Amino acid sequence: MIAPTPLNAEIQAILEARHGDPFGFLGRHVLPDGKIVVRTFQPGAKSVIVLQRGGTASWPLSLIAEPGFFAGEISGLDAAYDLEIHDVNGSIHRTADPYSFGALLGEQDLYFFKEGTHQRLWDCFGAHLTKFGGVEGVQFAVWAPNARRVSVVGDFNQWDGRVHPMRNREGIWEIFIPGIQEQMHYKFELLGADGGLHVKSDPFAFFGQHGTETASLVFNLDRYSWGDREWMQKRAHTDLYHAPMSIYEVHLGSWKRIPEQKNRPKSYRELADDLIPYVKSMNFTHIELMPVAEHPFDGSWGYQVTGYFAPTSRFGNPDEFREFVDRCHQAGIGVLLDWVPGHFPKDAFGLARFDGSCLYEHADPRQGEHQDWGTLIFNYGRAEVKNFLIANALYWLEEFHIDGLRVDAVASMLYLDYSRKPWAWVPNKYGGRENLEAIDFMRELNRVAYEKHPGCTIIAEESTAWPGVSKPTDTGGLGFGFKWNMGWMNDTLRYMEEDPVHRKYHHGEATFSMLYAYDENFILVLSHDEVVHGKNSLINKMPGDRWQKFANLRMLYAWMWAHPGKKLLFMGGEFGQWQEWSHERSLDWHLFLGEEHAALQKLIRDLNGLYTTRPAVYSQDHEGGGFQWLDPSNADHSVFAFMRQSACGDRVYCVINATPVPRKGYRVGVAEPGSYRELLNTDAPGYAGSGMVNPLPMPTGQIEWQGQPYSILIDLPPLGAVWLGK
Repeated sequence: MIAPTPLNAEIQAILEARHGDPFGFLGRHVLPDGKIVVRTFQPGAKSVIVLQRGGTASWPLSLIAEPGFFAGEISGLDAAYDLEIHDVNGSIHRTADPYSFGALLGEQDLYFFKEGTHQRLWDCFGAHLTKFGGVEGVQFAVWAPNARRVSVVGDFNQWDGRVHPMRNREGIWEIFIPGIQEQMHYKFELLGADGGLHVKSDPFAFFGQHGTETASLVFNLDRYSWGDREWMQKRAHTDLYHAPMSIYEVHLGSWKRIPEQKNRPKSYRELADDLIPYVKSMNFTHIELMPVAEHPFDGSWGYQVTGYFAPTSRFGNPDEFREFVDRCHQAGIGVLLDWVPGHFPKDAFGLARFDGSCLYEHADPRQGEHQDWGTLIFNYGRAEVKNFLIANALYWLEEFHIDGLRVDAVASMLYLDYSRKPWAWVPNKYGGRENLEAIDFMRELNRVAYEKHPGCTIIAEESTAWPGVSKPTDTGGLGFGFKWNMGWMNDTLRYMEEDPVHRKYHHGEATFSMLYAYDENFILVLSHDEVVHGKNSLINKMPGDRWQKFANLRMLYAWMWAHPGKKLLFMGGEFGQWQEWSHERSLDWHLFLGEEHAALQKLIRDLNGLYTTRPAVYSQDHEGGGFQWLDPSNADHSVFAFMRQSACGDRVYCVINATPVPRKGYRVGVAEPGSYRELLNTDAPGYAGSGMVNPLPMPTGQIEWQGQPYSILIDLPPLGAVWLGK
């Protein structure tokens, strides 16, 4: 029996996977008497021989302790050496000793991370295929300051946490393991601050499994060759505020599935072949993807993220996702990505209690847990956590050429008492309900993103009246580029759901949005949130019989596209999907057998075509000079009219008749004399309407009307919208 000497205590700690400083004991060390000792732990080995790399000298090691702890004193061994391992099953393999390599991360990397200002964290953390001293392998690094021991485990070491314990450098653990190749599976095994064993996916993994299998995968991010230089150069000089922006919101897993293959979702490449031409044909300018970062549960739609740096493997690998984005850009389509920095799930393999302590989240559940969602809240006041999130945003913009991020659930981050009982939250240092750390995080996020990536945009999904969400940080704003207009969405849908006979009593809901339309840089949204959880599809929200439902929806779309603000429509809305959206099935593309559905799709295509080519309806979306009421108060007839105009003099006139009563001889005030024409009429036969259209041309009369020097007479179709222009 081996006596309990200090040396043997360290051996025992290695064998029991609890040694906190393996690099101080394993590998090559010079003893006080000048002798050199090599120690290695190789479970399953029958014998181990040390080989001088680049030479012929060799030294057998002795088995010091079972199972597989070898050591020996060696004369003249240089730092560059290999181990020849003879396994009990008769196989022999040669490898460099992971414990023969020095420190990996630079001192500046450590400093800037702890300061919270490292803008390329993904270059340091995670798993990187690299070469040290001519030896190929993978460099691993992970942040776990409260762990007692951290090891890399994977299919290259039989998931044995004793084999590759890591070096601790001020709470950042690192190791270079020779011989590991791309696509190998790995995780981190941590002996936590709580004394428990935690096996975690890599927070910085570039590729990972999804569902019940949750390993991280080694992936090389350095080989993809982009073909979108023209797009990126143009984007850097594009003024989005004065440009058209019509967004098609997509859930990749349910846009279109393949029924012949067990209802399989399409891959990134298949979506590039199918989705991109469709979006292009519909004249949308952007695609917005619901979250594609890795997540285990399909039913979360991607909003419960466990792999912040990994595009989900459901549809392919990271380079295939890059190819999707690249092809969008080459087709002239921008790509926006839903991003979720507000919370993360409690899954044991994820960020929750990562090193046995509340590392990424707040320890106090009054600050650290979303009780509604059963998820955890990031500790925005911790420099490293803030750095993790900001670097992640930059990662998507840099490595995947994403054109913008839509930040999910901003309101939940802004308010400490968000969806909490009066006793279940902690005030800020001034006694208020504002989350000061989250505010600082968002301002820094926006400042850095716009500085590093000109032409990108960061969009806030913010549902309250927080002031200055899309105003510059130097004026006290949060610094977002745009904000979703949830007020417009709620008021408008509530108005549209009313029976037309009652709409005259709700006229203010139709016009109220213009009282605050320029308080923020708004995007008008009819998103996925409005067509799930019993809320009904858009077409089924509309009152009346089948014809009236389609007429109402056509009217709503023409009104929305004419209203100030950028546009967003969730997939399926463009052709009148009857069913509520479900992530488990494809959209109902078979509905195109019905004339009304194809006609509705044509309307969206034409609205986008007009919107992207008439400066009047996009160039002053966020400036009061781009809109003028003509008839805002005609509640008795549920009619309202307005003018959109550009600084260069382009004008479009929009008139809405929200009742099923045709109104003949309606007079519209116009700013200029001459002949006018219908740019669009939602009741036209081509849109499956009743055909109540106005003849061409329509000359102006010398009658001042609605504050304009000229006017024209038109017929208003039932439940219809008419756009007029020259």
